[in-house]
Amino acid sequence: MFTLASGEPVPAVSTGQMREVDRSMPGDFGIGLAQMMENAGRNLADLGHLLFAPRSVIVLAGPGGNGGGGLVAARHLHNRGLTVSVVLAGGPLAPVTAQQASIVTRMGILIRDDPAPADLVIDALIGYGLHGDPRGRTAELIGWAAARPGPVLSLDGPSGLDLDTGRPGTPCVRADATMTLALPKTGLAGAEVTGRLYLADISVPPLLYQRMGLAVPALFRDGPVVELHAVAAR
Repeated sequence: MFTLASGEPVPAVSTGQMREVDRSMPGDFGIGLAQMMENAGRNLADLGHLLFAPRSVIVLAGPGGNGGGGLVAARHLHNRGLTVSVVLAGGPLAPVTAQQASIVTRMGILIRDDPAPADLVIDALIGYGLHGDPRGRTAELIGWAAARPGPVLSLDGPSGLDLDTGRPGTPCVRADATMTLALPKTGLAGAEVTGRLYLADISVPPLLYQRMGLAVPALFRDGPVVELHAVAAR
């Protein structure tokens, strides 16, 4: 369980419940993945700029929706005049993520083969779909992020962390801050690698949560990103 700064409780969800949210958004409400991705990436850019005030940013992006959100963040940070570059983890890109990669390329944002030093690393490698330890190029990029001294901002969860159990994989990003989406995932509670935890609005209607039997307060009355606090288990 988590709380807002006001003390209002915020329920955590399993990755299975989050998949239900992602299925229901387009099917029941007509809110598509591209809209959710845009909301996630814009909020991530805003949070990274607010917390760390970087002049340069490198985005590590996976092939799925998490990587797409990172690419959206790259666009928005580039538009603010920051020096932004991207490293793709490889593998076939999901269609919406491929569209974002095309936009980034057309905007003149550099897509690197290997990461380079920057004031801030955005970890958008793996979302809630992790199964087992990261492997291949993704594992190499996680290792690079974990070894560097500067701040890391993770999207949804630190890459390598099991968002159901809270077990850090080998390797696993150790984030200074994490911006999770829609609702916090159960594995984020008490995970030391998460850093400060924030929750971002991706336009999930309250009615969807009601249908799932979840009691969710008005999370974003003060803005589209809020800080969460974990409640220690008794």
